[in-house]
Amino acid sequence: MPVACGRSGGDDQPSPSAEPERKARVANDGAPGRHAVVTAAQFVDRTAAAGVKFTYRNGEEAGHFAIVESLGGGLALFDYDLDGRLDLFVPGGGKYDGRKMIGLSPALVRNESDSLGGKHWRFQDVSGPAGIQIAPYYSHGAAVADFDNDGFPDIVVTGYGGLVFFRNLGDGTFREEARRSGLNDTLWSSSAAWGDIDGDGNLDLFVVHYVDWSWDNHPFCRAPNGKSREVCPPRNYQPLPDSLYLSNGDGTFRDDSGNRGLKAGKGLGVVMADVNLDGKLDVYVTNDTEANFLYQNTGRRFKEIGLLSGTSRGDSGTADGSMGTDSGDFDGDGLPDLWVANYEREAHALYRNDGDFNFTHVSQNHGITALGGLYVGWGTVFFDFDRDGDEDLFVSNGHVIRFPQHSPLRQKPLLLENQNGKRFVNVAPSAGPYSSSEHMGRGVALGDIDNDGDQDLVVVHTNEPVVLLSNETKNDNGWLSVRLIGTTSSRDPIGAVLFLETTSGRLMRQVKGGGSYASTNDLRVFFGLGKTKIKRLEIRWPSGKKQFLEKDIVAPNRFMTVVEPRRG
Repeated sequence: MPVACGRSGGDDQPSPSAEPERKARVANDGAPGRHAVVTAAQFVDRTAAAGVKFTYRNGEEAGHFAIVESLGGGLALFDYDLDGRLDLFVPGGGKYDGRKMIGLSPALVRNESDSLGGKHWRFQDVSGPAGIQIAPYYSHGAAVADFDNDGFPDIVVTGYGGLVFFRNLGDGTFREEARRSGLNDTLWSSSAAWGDIDGDGNLDLFVVHYVDWSWDNHPFCRAPNGKSREVCPPRNYQPLPDSLYLSNGDGTFRDDSGNRGLKAGKGLGVVMADVNLDGKLDVYVTNDTEANFLYQNTGRRFKEIGLLSGTSRGDSGTADGSMGTDSGDFDGDGLPDLWVANYEREAHALYRNDGDFNFTHVSQNHGITALGGLYVGWGTVFFDFDRDGDEDLFVSNGHVIRFPQHSPLRQKPLLLENQNGKRFVNVAPSAGPYSSSEHMGRGVALGDIDNDGDQDLVVVHTNEPVVLLSNETKNDNGWLSVRLIGTTSSRDPIGAVLFLETTSGRLMRQVKGGGSYASTNDLRVFFGLGKTKIKRLEIRWPSGKKQFLEKDIVAPNRFMTVVEPRRG
């Protein structure tokens, strides 16, 4: 059967559409002279109850003040054992023995919650039995996808010194195969993204590199007080070229970077999406203090069009300190927009897609600039937290230096509620204790952890525990969650575009590669429906096939699995 539908939650759990409306709260977005807004946003910290105890560490206690310590870590939300529940993988970071860098073991935490759709979260650390405690390098990010189309998701870990590649053996264990598979990258990598660049049905890997720091290139930089040592800024270092590894289809890869027109940049974030909806995956890379890259996939090569497209720089025309990134359709016009979390005293960048690879920087028009310049943004995601049909934004914030002058070291996150595609308002102060407190935020991953029909968050911090945030925003809005399985396309069909036709209009979502910062989100595609009714779902598969599912098949408040048809 090409389509399978499942009811949300356990048998004893009411459908979210039947839950009573939670009393709305008043939030102030923090902008001078702005009025308070009413929000129903509520995120509850379930970390302790879930039994998750893990901290990403950067080794700063050694006193080296190395720039490698500033990047922090990401994470991945994915179902490694195919039991229908999202599990958690977090890289460990690193420490020092003198000048020797020592990688710290990552964590794989299995979701063992007893009832789907319930609030009793339980997780078990299975890092040892799963065989993922190998840590040869100081690590940062996690890129997860089913690279060999065997049904089980695999893990690439980025970091300083090389890549680690955990191949999922399908029996609850992993085997490290970076060298065996040809992923012989030795440059300092920050983020990575999976996607089928050449359209052969096999997932390829795009690896983003940062700067040329080493112990031989480790200058002494002073803090503004003139006394303390400080982490040197990225402008002190040269950029590194990114890499593209194409799959050979036999479990190995070949480095095709030299044939693709890739440039050198100080890369931190990457997202793969079909930006112009032509059926080919494009790549957007955010660079720190240098122009961002937008790689148009022309088939045989990339064409770097960041400057021409209007997505390479900030609103002042200068290159921003760009970290996290994502793609989504914030204004509901059916075109993928781009979003970038930037450095302090820079506006986070919202680039509206005007079609044909033309973008407009619209942060000022949509309330983003009004947030002020205190934030250093990292992990970030488009998501519809209140299921009203428009995509909201979350940003994890935290500084990169030890003695900042212009903004706090630890910073509050942003939860930007989308006001019908017209304006974003920060409702984090009223969304729960976590979002109203300060953290050293880094990577963020998104997914429905408890399968109750809304999207939850996991946030990684530097030298403080990872946090699991349950979305407990209450309303009677409808939703739809779709898991796609490719046949001619790669099994994880990154680049697939979904159009949901409703009685209120048309919603567009994509299966994306990468995104956020150094993290991987749940690949299920989520639609908030508000009070609208479904008419039809159109799926454009990466293979070029189009599939239409009518309203008698596509029901609201359900999880669906759709298998790509063999013909069509």
